[in-house]
Amino acid sequence: MAKEMISHLRKITQNLWWCWHPEVWQLFNELDPKIWQETNHNPIAFLDMLGEEEIAKRAKEHALASRILYASLRLDEYLASAGPASNMEAGPLHVAPVAYFCAEFGIHESLPIYSGGLGVLAGDHLKAASDLGVPLIGVGLFYAEGYFQQGIDEEGYQQEFYGRTNIAQLPIHKVTDKAGVPLEVSIELAGRSIKAHVWETPVGRNRLIMLDCDIAANPDEDRRLTTQLYGGDHATRIRQEALLGIGGVRALKLLGVSPGVYHLNEGHSAFATLELCAQLMEEEGESFEDARDRVSKMTVFTTHTPVPAGHDRFAPHMLEDALSSLRERLRLSHREFHGLGRINLDNADEPFCMTVLALKMSDYCNGVSHLHGRVSRRMWKDLWPFRKTAHVPIDHITNGVHTSSFLAPQMRLLYDRHLGSDWMPHMDQPEAWAGMAQVDPGELWEVHQILKSELIDFVRERVRLQNAPRGDGHNRIMPGQNLESDILTIGFARRFATYKRADLLMSDMERFEALINDSARPIQIIYAGKAHPADENGKRLIQKIVKLTTDPVFQGRVVFLADYDMNVGRHLVQGVDLWLNNPRRPQEACGTSGQKVVLNGALNCSVLDGWWAEAYDGKNGFAIGTGKEFADPGQQDIHDCERLYDVLEQEVIPMYYHESSSGLRREWIERMTWAITSLGWRFNAQRMMLDYLRNAYLPAVGATTSS
Repeated sequence: MAKEMISHLRKITQNLWWCWHPEVWQLFNELDPKIWQETNHNPIAFLDMLGEEEIAKRAKEHALASRILYASLRLDEYLASAGPASNMEAGPLHVAPVAYFCAEFGIHESLPIYSGGLGVLAGDHLKAASDLGVPLIGVGLFYAEGYFQQGIDEEGYQQEFYGRTNIAQLPIHKVTDKAGVPLEVSIELAGRSIKAHVWETPVGRNRLIMLDCDIAANPDEDRRLTTQLYGGDHATRIRQEALLGIGGVRALKLLGVSPGVYHLNEGHSAFATLELCAQLMEEEGESFEDARDRVSKMTVFTTHTPVPAGHDRFAPHMLEDALSSLRERLRLSHREFHGLGRINLDNADEPFCMTVLALKMSDYCNGVSHLHGRVSRRMWKDLWPFRKTAHVPIDHITNGVHTSSFLAPQMRLLYDRHLGSDWMPHMDQPEAWAGMAQVDPGELWEVHQILKSELIDFVRERVRLQNAPRGDGHNRIMPGQNLESDILTIGFARRFATYKRADLLMSDMERFEALINDSARPIQIIYAGKAHPADENGKRLIQKIVKLTTDPVFQGRVVFLADYDMNVGRHLVQGVDLWLNNPRRPQEACGTSGQKVVLNGALNCSVLDGWWAEAYDGKNGFAIGTGKEFADPGQQDIHDCERLYDVLEQEVIPMYYHESSSGLRREWIERMTWAITSLGWRFNAQRMMLDYLRNAYLPAVGATTSS
């Protein structure tokens, strides 16, 4: 019986399905919470560390054997329902699936091949496709060292650390042929052949494949190509993107997969379209223009970046050095080839832009919120000089978050009680959330307070262990030591790019100190996030905040959590009262962290940018200003800072601390309830995936099969 139970556990660990089913991952936590935390919630490492004998003993002590068997059976049932019957609406995708290309995938913290929002969105996309029975294969790179681990030195300055991932403790396997020989993809870059092996991991009903150059057949320089995510210079970046796009297409072909749709999630993988064209020209004798027409019909491109500097651009000589062999296969002149990535075809000095290439090679293009779609049409209108901006062919599909991945188990139980046990398959429909009107305010508040207490415990323990200043010196205070569950708790966690303005609330330090230290209505604020290793301004923002965390003036009520990852993010979105987001409008493409907060009963306080611009209705959260934009960033910051203090001092704080005669904060709880009711159905990944299926994937595969 013990061996059978261990076998079931090991089977579960080999499919990432477990990570979005709390009743499954909680089994590992119950076996040993300490080791589960120490292994960063990696079930394979957990089983290795605990040992089979100890697992059997503890499973018996906690009566877990039947639950383990049940979890294993649930996985079997889930996988058995794959195929056309699981989603008839997906139609031809069952024989010609979607190939979903992205430079990073944030599926779970135990698989560290992501840096932030783009990767987490890609992971949510894979999970939602699996749940909905939409056949989709993720295509990415395997980074042996992942993104950096963040430490903070005594001066509050970010330090980057890298460590190699133990592949044996990941649910991935190298793809081999029938003889057991690893499949090998080869691409021509900079005058030489670079080889890569293919790794694969199941993600529910679907799978993710990843290319890895760390093989003996490559010289050392090429072996390091897939070592770090977003590491290295432009020369490294163009080679990584060529491997992702060109190598990804070739890997799918080696695997015998014939996609009906190629979805490029951001421009990093846009070289895939040129490889597809080259293959059509070589195998079917087509001209480049005919091949381009066929490829564009089956290509979907999603742009996430409203900031010009966020779009990859390569100097002409760099493109030619890396990809002259591809240009020759396409039989294009230098002008024609380089022009595919330029707005002005004849400007020889214009860098080659991956977003421009993706826009030119895709029939369907979209931004990730209503406002971002509008911004993108304005940003790229010069590619369609004879069209009005409103008619530029860039649509929008607003991002949503994968509910099961970020919803606290306690909130899930509350929803099951009041929305019905089958609410999740219908979560994209407003009627599914109507039962929130019947939730007792006291019950919702009690669940929220439990989650908040858990967050505070997590923060204190994290501060104790983290590589960051802890107030050990003279006249310095331990961050987080005075956090209390009855104080308004604000969360701010995201990439520390300057346009996100992490320090906006600190623009007036006298006012900021007054908010923190108000004797009757104080606030406490928890920060987390990483700055790109090359972003000195972002690092200085972190330093500014970290220095406040040990300043006795703030009583330990300002906290910075180092080494932000999906685990830290999950705790924050589940436990805060208020989520703060104050980018310079319109530079936030979507901002999905605020959507995760809503699902867990907290409220957003945000600039009307990204998803919040289309979500805020006056009663489901709070708005910073009215969306007014200034050409001068300094003037914008002054204006937005004043509006931020206005909304905190005049709306948020008074409402939070106002208690009715029954002792409940009824007005705040009513706003929590309405936020869930009005936003839960719109901003989840199930609705997002159905939008892609109906608006992008089916038209693309239909155009391909009918041509």
